[in-house]
Amino acid sequence: MAKKSMVEREKKREKLVQKYAAKRAALNEVVHDQSRPMEERFKASLKLAELPRNSSATRLHNRCQLTGRPHAYYRKLKLSRIMLRELGSFGQIPGMVKSSW
Repeated sequence: MAKKSMVEREKKREKLVQKYAAKRAALNEVVHDQSRPMEERFKASLKLAELPRNSSATRLHNRCQLTGRPHAYYRKLKLSRIMLRELGSFGQIPGMVKSSW
C-alpha cells in the first residue's frame, strides 16, 4: 500500500472539518453556556471528545500545494518559499519578475 502524501491528508482533514463543523459548533455552544446544568455540559463535552480528532479546525495546517511543505507558506499563492522561487525563476508565475536571486 502506497503512503499518502501530506497534501492528501490535509485535504482529507479539510473534508472532515466541513462535515462536522455544525455538530462541533452546536456542542461547543452547549459546553460554554453557563446557564445550562453541569451534567448537560459535561455530556456535551464527552460527545465532543467522541468526534474524530481531525474534524477539529485546529488540526488544519497551511501546506504548499505542490510539495506539502508546512513552513514558509505564502497564502495568496498556496506555495512554499522554495516553490515560489523555483516557479518564479522559470517565469511560471504571472507578474513575478526575477530580480537578483
